[in-house]
Amino acid sequence: MPIRFKLFVILLMTSLTLVGGMYGFVRWSLEDGFGRFIEKRQEERVVNLLETLKDCYVKHDGWALLKEDRRHWLDRIWYANHTEEPPEGFVMLAQADDAAWPPTRLPGFGYGSNPYHFELRVMLFDADRRAVVARDDLMAKTELRPIVLDNRNVGYLGLLPGKPSAQPLEAQFFYQQSRAFIGVAAIMVLLSAGLASVLAYWLVIPVKELGNVVQQLAAGDYKPRMVVHSGDELGKLGTGINRLAAILKQSEQSRRQWVADISHELRTPLAVLRAELEALQDGIRPLRPAAVDLLLKDVLRLNRLTDDLYQLALSDQNELTYHCLETEPWALLRSLLESLKTDFEQKSLRLEFRAAGAGDIRVWGDPDRLSQLFRNLLLNSLAYTDAGGCLTIIGFLAKGKLCLEFSDSSPAVAEEELARLFERFYRVEGSRNRNHGGAGLGLALCQSIVEAHGGDIAAAPSELGGLKISVGLPVYQVAG
Repeated sequence: MPIRFKLFVILLMTSLTLVGGMYGFVRWSLEDGFGRFIEKRQEERVVNLLETLKDCYVKHDGWALLKEDRRHWLDRIWYANHTEEPPEGFVMLAQADDAAWPPTRLPGFGYGSNPYHFELRVMLFDADRRAVVARDDLMAKTELRPIVLDNRNVGYLGLLPGKPSAQPLEAQFFYQQSRAFIGVAAIMVLLSAGLASVLAYWLVIPVKELGNVVQQLAAGDYKPRMVVHSGDELGKLGTGINRLAAILKQSEQSRRQWVADISHELRTPLAVLRAELEALQDGIRPLRPAAVDLLLKDVLRLNRLTDDLYQLALSDQNELTYHCLETEPWALLRSLLESLKTDFEQKSLRLEFRAAGAGDIRVWGDPDRLSQLFRNLLLNSLAYTDAGGCLTIIGFLAKGKLCLEFSDSSPAVAEEELARLFERFYRVEGSRNRNHGGAGLGLALCQSIVEAHGGDIAAAPSELGGLKISVGLPVYQVAG
């Protein structure tokens, strides 16, 4: 079922509920108010009839005329509350064979056939409660109203129970109002249906746009964007989808760049290996130890690249294993410096290591991974620092962290490129380039290892004219 139809049904049902509730309340209020009005009018009619009967009693010196003349009684109870002539059915009651009042059998289907009329529910009793114009069998059901004249009770007006009757104009007004309310309710329902249709269409427009954008994203097209017009939930969703599209686009670009970089890095040593092997096979190059050493060098380069790629892949999947224990970073670093001392001397690079503060510092980490971290940083400076330069390593404690600064001499790195040094396959153009044989994965691996140990790593210009890599690792213990 389309969401537009669902929204239409929800809005229409809500409107119908409100209109129905309002109609019911207004109808109840009208009926209740009209009922109280009719009861008040009946009370006024009773009072008017009492005054008329008092005048009749005074004028005719008693109730004898009303008892003997049925027509006079009908005229009195009618004209007490009416100005128009009585209907024909009411007049016929004066000539009825039934002398009882109210008649035991109402004649015809005219006026007298309605038992709720006020005039058919009134009776007259004398001061001793004897029937004047009344029936004794209805005495128990009758509500008696005293007729008082000069502080003397001269009789009783009896009123049989029944529904208060309304005047024709009053009844007509009530039914007109009822029909008007029904008409208004019907119009409101139609207006609600139209408004619900328009609102459902309007609300579904951004939803359809969202669906179209998501479908295009799912198809691999990351260019479409939502046009956000509001700050509501749909607007926030549109903003989120735009961010998602940008992230997907960036991820796709990174993936393509990743594939291109890997292909390039693998193609170069493979091409060299192929050329060397073909040269050896064709006899162009003699099979000498130097040729084998060159082939081994290319194989080792491929091996390092595949190892780095494997390590980064494990890190991305959170499957890179770490066996942490109390580790002395100074011992690891000194051991690496000793093993690479010859390499630095061959390039005429001076090594300086200064550890500020006394005592043995220990961190909670994986010795192999930390050794890999330090080795990558040392090899990075060894590969990219100009001959005759230097590498200075300074270690100190700051804010509960072991801080290490690897600062080398020229060449330098441009300010705008510092933030990208830890991107995979990114290499600085110019002096620090791929001619040195690196694949641009060393610093990315370093960042992964440092973050896995809860530390941080950053790049900045070195005071020696080159690059400074700062590493901070949480301290586990400081022994005095």
